[in-house]
Amino acid sequence: MDLILLFFIFTLAGFLGFELIAKVPSQLHTPLMSGANAISGITIVGALVAAGADDGSWITTVLGTAAVTLAMINVIGGYLVTDRMLGMFKKKGPAPAKKEGPSP
Repeated sequence: MDLILLFFIFTLAGFLGFELIAKVPSQLHTPLMSGANAISGITIVGALVAAGADDGSWITTVLGTAAVTLAMINVIGGYLVTDRMLGMFKKKGPAPAKKEGPSP
């Protein structure tokens, strides 16, 4: 494909993604992030395939290893942020019990 066409598709996908995410209500951001993290795991599979490609070039191995590392950072960071967001929905715990009788 022509480089200009690929850049146009990339730019269009960026604008479309921004518009779609901007219209998602705030209550649905946590499930959306969780689903995106699961899909992001597919990039790890692709990176492993690239790192293990046996084409005799060392640059393929280096770039594949870098891709695996960056994809793992992305997935782990996404799950940590999702866990933190879900923690905001948990109740804080029981209220302290009040003592009966007059206070001194």
